[in-house]
Amino acid sequence: IAWGDPLFTDAPAFNHATLTPEIQRRQFGYNCDFLAYFPLPSNPFVSSYSTRFADPNRGLLAVNHEYTIGALMFAGYDRDNPTLNEVDVEIAAHGMSVVGIYRTASGWRYSRSSNFNRRIHGETEMHITGPAAGDALLQVSHDSTGTRVRGMLNNCGGGKTPWGTVLTCEENFHQYFGNRSALAADSDTAVSHARYGLPGGESGRKWERFHRRFDVGREPNEAFRFGYVVEIDPYDPGFTPRKRTALGRFRHEAAVPTISRGGQIVVYTGDDARFEYVYKFVTDGAFDYYNRANNTDLLDAGTLFVAKFNDDGAGEWIPLTPGHGALSGWTAAEIAVKTRQAADMVGATPMDRPEDIEVNPVNGRVYVALTNNTRRTAEQVDAANPRARNSFGHILEIVESNDNHAGDSFDWEIFMLCGDPSDVEAGTYFAGFDASAVSPISNPDNLLFDSVGNLWIATDGQPRTLSGNDGIYACPTYGGDRGYVRQFLSGVTGSEIASLEMTPNDGALFASIQHPGEGSSMSDPSSHWPDFNLNPPRPGVVAVVKAGRGGGYIGS
Repeated sequence: IAWGDPLFTDAPAFNHATLTPEIQRRQFGYNCDFLAYFPLPSNPFVSSYSTRFADPNRGLLAVNHEYTIGALMFAGYDRDNPTLNEVDVEIAAHGMSVVGIYRTASGWRYSRSSNFNRRIHGETEMHITGPAAGDALLQVSHDSTGTRVRGMLNNCGGGKTPWGTVLTCEENFHQYFGNRSALAADSDTAVSHARYGLPGGESGRKWERFHRRFDVGREPNEAFRFGYVVEIDPYDPGFTPRKRTALGRFRHEAAVPTISRGGQIVVYTGDDARFEYVYKFVTDGAFDYYNRANNTDLLDAGTLFVAKFNDDGAGEWIPLTPGHGALSGWTAAEIAVKTRQAADMVGATPMDRPEDIEVNPVNGRVYVALTNNTRRTAEQVDAANPRARNSFGHILEIVESNDNHAGDSFDWEIFMLCGDPSDVEAGTYFAGFDASAVSPISNPDNLLFDSVGNLWIATDGQPRTLSGNDGIYACPTYGGDRGYVRQFLSGVTGSEIASLEMTPNDGALFASIQHPGEGSSMSDPSSHWPDFNLNPPRPGVVAVVKAGRGGGYIGS
């Protein structure tokens, strides 16, 4: 499936020359990112979500649509003077698609007639829940209650809950807002917007020319309503998405839940920017396996922690709670909205762009992808971020104390220092495995574990660091082959493989091909993938299966 493919039987076929926002809202969105596969049980509304009801060859795929590239969407696009129709099509191309998929003898296909198909976009009404809901910080002229918001933007990574919902993460939301300089520079609002990178002048996208809510000078609180983890039920096309403010507000890359020893849900998440932090959220309540409905509001109450990595290989989770230490005088709503500033005050460790964070299903260890940080100086190096001008990135391995994901301490070590092993200056390390035998790899972005604990890594940035396309790599995490990383798949010119996902039986791997042809234009594209000479390059999702009769496990 690719950008513009119709999601409904009455939706028109893709034609970039006749796009309107109404059409785009009924077609697959742009720049696919995070993928989440949800098997279709015999009854999708069973009391609990479990793969024991699963058909491994039929399910739902939830796909994030992170951002748009006007130059590859519209003929004659002028980034300095976009039209209203172009802007509205781009807003409609953001968000998420939920689509029914099934396996045939010739491969995987998507269904236009699935009752579960849905487009969620930049104008879809959503609820705001948790400690910030209704707070004055979230009240705007078109929503005086501070409990409703139109749309989600820049959805990058995500996660799947044990009760069968998808968590989708708003990342670089700052780019959609302009005119911060219209506010008093020393006001709390302006200071917070500056900490989150909102531009002082006009935004790069110019949406504020047409839509008041993106103009910070006119709607100073609108940006406070973006930057959250959003929960969506793929099994219910009528479900109203919920922005879960208890998990904090920042440039979320991922939100990956696991179940603690006490039954609490623990969600690991990171802030994907240079010198930002690693977080986890621990729910107050416990997961109810037997009654799915009892988990509906589980993510609205709990404790948000931020990580401190000590140089001796130990670490601590510092609670971001009202009245705790440096946060004396802060309210729960302020912490939820101004999470970066709260984390600054408690001494968290600034990291090299925390991207995806995944939990190994075999041993419970937690892996953190740190993509790069070329701005780190030699004076800023620490044990968890050991490289100055880190262009290749690295992966950390965390072991929670007493194997308790809800605890407040952990041990950590470097699992992988990425780069080309033949480059002595790169100083690569692959969990102790012979570096001369591994595939060169850099810029780890998104991670996935298969059912036996192999780590799968998708990269973002290799054309700049290793002079090759981005790709997918597989790496055992235990045993004699621990650290033996090998390339599995290569991406498309100008693209990154933004996410990867497997079916519950590891029989198929899905991969997002994001921004093929990036850096070029519709009039002179560097890629025509996947239609070759018929269309401009279209971001899309591919399915990989093992060749041969009957297939087999991916990676076998």
